[in-house]
Amino acid sequence: MSGDDSSGRARWLLLIHQLPAKPAYARVKIWRRLKGLGAVTVKNSVYALPANAETQEDFAWLVREIAELGGEAFVCEARLVDGLSDGEVEALFCAARDEDYAEVAAAARELAAGQSGDAERAGPVARLRKQFDEVVAIDFFGADGREPTEGLVSGLEAGLHKEETDVSAPAPSTPDTPGDLKNRLWVTRQGVQIDRIASAWLIRRFIDPAARFKFVPGTGYAAQPGELRFDMFEGEFTHRGERCTFEVLLAESGLDDPALGAIAEIIHDIDLKDGKYGREEAAGVRSLIAGIAASSPDDVERLARGAILLDDLYSSFASKQGSR
Repeated sequence: MSGDDSSGRARWLLLIHQLPAKPAYARVKIWRRLKGLGAVTVKNSVYALPANAETQEDFAWLVREIAELGGEAFVCEARLVDGLSDGEVEALFCAARDEDYAEVAAAARELAAGQSGDAERAGPVARLRKQFDEVVAIDFFGADGREPTEGLVSGLEAGLHKEETDVSAPAPSTPDTPGDLKNRLWVTRQGVQIDRIASAWLIRRFIDPAARFKFVPGTGYAAQPGELRFDMFEGEFTHRGERCTFEVLLAESGLDDPALGAIAEIIHDIDLKDGKYGREEAAGVRSLIAGIAASSPDDVERLARGAILLDDLYSSFASKQGSR
C-alpha cells in the first residue's frame, strides 16, 4: 500500500538508531526525547514521525544528540508499501496520544473532586493546561481523547474564573436561539465514533432535520463561515467539563425529553469511560457501535447505521416512559 500523499511525497520520517550499552542513562534520555517529540515505535529502534519540515529538524537534532552519546542514527523518508499501512501507523500515534490524554484527564478529575479552594487550585490547573497543550502539540492525527480532556481542563479553568468576564479558556460561542440551528452545515472529525454518531443523530432527528454533515481531519481544519462544528477541538458544540458533546447539544438545544436524557447517560458512560451513570445498556451499545465502525469505513454509512440503532433505543425508552 502506498504511503505517499497526493503530491507524491513520502508521508513518514523514520529514525533508525543504535545506542551503546554505556552510559546507561543514554537510552532513557533518548527515549524521553522521542516521547516528547511524539514519535512512535514501528520496530525495534525504528521510530516514526509524520514527514514535514519541523519533524525533519527535530529528528536531525536527535541524530546529533545520539552521536554525541556514542551511538549511530540516520533519518529516511518512507512510503509504506507492504506489511504496515498508513492507517495502522496513524492508529499508533492516536493510541499513544490517548494514553497521554488519559493521564491528564485522570489528574483533572482528581483535582475537580478535591476540596481545595480556587487559590490553591490555580497552580495545578495551570500545570494541567500546560501538560494538555504539550500533548496537543504532538497530536498529529486528532486522537479521540483530545475533546473530552479539553472539556475537563476548560471546566476547571472556567470554575476558577466564573466571577470574571475574561476567562482564560472561555467556552466557544454558540448560536443565540434554537432557530439559529436550523438548515445548517454541521462539521465534525472523520472516523466518527459513539459521541459523534449519537450527536449527529440527535441533530438530524430533533434539532435540525435538514442538517448536512461534513467530515474533516481531526487537526489542521480551518472552519468556514456559517459552519457549526461538533465534537471538535474549539468547536461550537463539544465536550465541556464532565459533559460529552451529546449532553452539551441536548442541554443547549432546550430539549427536555427523559428518553433522550437516558440515551445521554449511556453515551456519556461509553465516551468518557468514567462510569458516572452506571448504565447497564452501555456495554451492549458500545459493542454495537464498535461493530458498525469496524465494518463501515465510510462516515455517512456509520451515521446511517448508528441512527437505526439509536432510533430503536429511543423508542424503547420512550415506550417505558409512556407506560408509567
